[in-house]
Amino acid sequence: MKILMLSKALVVGVYQRKLEELARIPGVELLVVVPPHWHEARVGVQRLERLHTVGYRLVESPMRFNGHHHVHYYPDLGRIVRHFKPDVFHVDEEPFNFVTLHASLLGRLNHARVVFFSWQNLDRIYPPPFSLFEKINYRLAAAAVAGNHEAADVLRRKKYRGPLEVIPQFGVDPSFYRPLPDPKDDVPVIGFVGRLVPEKGVGDLIAAFARMQTRAHLQIVGNGSERTRLEMQAANLGVRDRVVFRGAIAAASMPKTYNEFDLLVVPSKTQANWKEQFGRVIVEAMSCEVPVVGSDSGEIPNVIGQTGAIFAEGDIDGLAQQLDTLLRDDELRERLSKRARDRVLREFTQARIAQRFYDVYCSTLPECREARRDPTDQN
Repeated sequence: MKILMLSKALVVGVYQRKLEELARIPGVELLVVVPPHWHEARVGVQRLERLHTVGYRLVESPMRFNGHHHVHYYPDLGRIVRHFKPDVFHVDEEPFNFVTLHASLLGRLNHARVVFFSWQNLDRIYPPPFSLFEKINYRLAAAAVAGNHEAADVLRRKKYRGPLEVIPQFGVDPSFYRPLPDPKDDVPVIGFVGRLVPEKGVGDLIAAFARMQTRAHLQIVGNGSERTRLEMQAANLGVRDRVVFRGAIAAASMPKTYNEFDLLVVPSKTQANWKEQFGRVIVEAMSCEVPVVGSDSGEIPNVIGQTGAIFAEGDIDGLAQQLDTLLRDDELRERLSKRARDRVLREFTQARIAQRFYDVYCSTLPECREARRDPTDQN
């Protein structure tokens, strides 16, 4: 099976581990097209990292309108598609974006089965021409993958009628994100990892931290527009001496960072134009045997499952109570930490995610479906 994948997300090196797992599947020939860099608003420029590149080809292609989600595209893509002649073209983009329409048309013109990916878990009506892109991409696609359950519901409400699976975009590498033997401090540590922007709810976490009965430290990993305000909030609440703003940390150091935490908190707050779509830090921490306390925004409860605790988003007292309960009960935290890693090993490894995507690709090709059919199945 010749698979062509187009993805700006794969400029991030740690995400490329999924590609190595996909390329290991017998019969797969994989070509992945990425831009030299991607400019994300409020985050900055992420340049291509070549971290996991064994077993497949990773090709840079120029991008027009870099940083503009809805209108960017790859002017050299037609040449790549014609030369490679894929059986399956995985367009790792939302169906309302121009890049998806451009790539899907090229894929269909070259007889490939097209699969698109969607994170969008808000039922939004897009103006023309993006609403038209959406409708055409639904017709061009042989299958679709939604990154969360609400995104799948949105696709169905918007009249996408083709095959649809719910699969996270990426998993984690459990040999990288793993529990480490370093002993934790005597004073428990609560952690946050992510962008310091309003929708991530860090202000609620600091407010809850100030109301806790259990003495603890709070480490905030990440940068963003809210940092100065959050530092002032911690000072005004009298907890600044116990709150450490660590800034951004290199991906290679994140397993050690997670292992310093007794709990990770994901206090996301739904906005008019945003809802938590997955929460990658959740599965990274879970893989390190760190229980997660998350709000009920978007997909968070489905990712955590029975391995941590959920509170109503914006409920500061409820969050403080959850943190106190877990920090006072060592046995409960130990049980949850084991459940967390077990859940990752079952559902969220890069190998597992790669296999599930392969199953979707295979479902679009009659010859692949026939080859995989159980010979004892007489139906």
